[in-house]
Amino acid sequence: MPRRFNTAGPCRPDWHYMIPAERRLPEAPSLVNQMGYFVVHAPRQTGKTTALRALAERLTASGHFAALHVSCETGEAAGDDFGEAQRAILSQLRQNSEFFLPAELRPPPFPDAPDSTLLGTALTAWARACPRPLVLFFDEIDALRGQSLISVLRQLRSGFPNRPDFFPASVVLCGLRDVRDYKAASGGDTQRLGTASPFNVKLESLRLGDFDQDELRELYLQHTAETGQPFTEEALARAFELTQGQPWLVNALAREIIEKMAVPMSEPITAEHVETAKERLILARATHLDSLVSKLHEPRIRRVLEPLLAGSLGTPDDTYQDDLLYARDLGLCAPNNPVRVANPIYHEVIARVLAGGPESQIVAEPKSFVLPNGRLDFDRLLREFTDFWQEHGEVLTAGVSYHEVAPQLVLMAFLQRVINGGGFVAREYGVGRGRIDLLVRWPYQEGGQRHWQRHALELKVWREGETDPLSKGLTQLDAYLERLGLDEGVLVIFDRREKAEAARSRTGFEQAQTSSDRKVTVLRA
Repeated sequence: MPRRFNTAGPCRPDWHYMIPAERRLPEAPSLVNQMGYFVVHAPRQTGKTTALRALAERLTASGHFAALHVSCETGEAAGDDFGEAQRAILSQLRQNSEFFLPAELRPPPFPDAPDSTLLGTALTAWARACPRPLVLFFDEIDALRGQSLISVLRQLRSGFPNRPDFFPASVVLCGLRDVRDYKAASGGDTQRLGTASPFNVKLESLRLGDFDQDELRELYLQHTAETGQPFTEEALARAFELTQGQPWLVNALAREIIEKMAVPMSEPITAEHVETAKERLILARATHLDSLVSKLHEPRIRRVLEPLLAGSLGTPDDTYQDDLLYARDLGLCAPNNPVRVANPIYHEVIARVLAGGPESQIVAEPKSFVLPNGRLDFDRLLREFTDFWQEHGEVLTAGVSYHEVAPQLVLMAFLQRVINGGGFVAREYGVGRGRIDLLVRWPYQEGGQRHWQRHALELKVWREGETDPLSKGLTQLDAYLERLGLDEGVLVIFDRREKAEAARSRTGFEQAQTSSDRKVTVLRA
């Protein structure tokens, strides 16, 4: 069976193209040798399970340890029934030991014990009977909730001083978040994590990183080596730019091109193929993307993303920092500063999803904006948006949960409705930018060749207590147009002051010029 790019479940080297799993957690073997209890955390579908299973196999094969990987997901359904949750985990431990460990390393019959000590008693019996130090990887630990999570963590902490003779020598907890958030998941006070954490014996917290550019190249060129189909340098660069190395996205882009788009093996994979695959993934809203989208309306995530979209600054207090750490642990935001969405694909998905509510109320027919020569009637698009805004803008903005950026989302929704019929809308936003920049790209045929029509928009908000943002907006738009190589653009100013006139009265167009004499259509709304 030929190998493939994997987007579902752990990777296997005989089935999938993959980066060697042990390379992704280089610090882990040393921590195990120190008999450390530590945490591995990373967003979903970044390769945690693949790396942990490979590490467990390697440790056992070394002849020095009995190492086993087990998922705690089976205990999730037990909720606060900590006895049932532990029985589910112990059942998985025994089953996996029969699959992956030689008979002499498997656990003995687990002794009877009260529900409050089932796990600890079983692990003590196993450690005493096992001829090698025991190493356990508890994956999906944060699938457990409430009293079940507290019970498991406290038993692991209680047994820690008795390692390695009477308890596992090393325990690794793996999940979406660092142990810092486990107390919140177990129902504790997030403001008092400190020593009250039910797992305060960790030696380190390791975050499984994304692929770097060289690793993306290495992964993609495995396909080239096996099939002969090359990736152009531009395709490799664009794939990394769009994904920033997020492992699922890296694999999903390649799989979309090779299996879904079915680019013939005789053809090289180009940057245009990558761009098309990106759009297809976003529109398909695969499970991975949906799992992120489901978090957008959580208050903690909204407190981080709303300033990002609006271009304003987040509140620099402890609550915001905790929320930002949570957003980073989920993979929505990049792990380092400045605060930003993790990659351009997530960036686009977030904006499209948040604009989805208003978009469903827009009845504009995309084909009506296409001229006979195939070009986009952009002037008509702007005029019809002003009519739509005058009639429906205030109602729609009132229903958007991200209130600070509601008018911008309504405009983006209108663009999505019209442009997604054949073109693309690229968005640039971020903390401290004070604006959202949009680039509309529309393909058309002329002289037997494909060309691109491009229109740049900058969205700004006139807030209470501020001066008219026209001057600053023209300066910012001028720089954006220069970067794009365009001579004209559109500046949209949404007036959100309490004393602003009604939308029907204040909405209209005026003309302006930048300091570089670029023409600007100003839409006040």
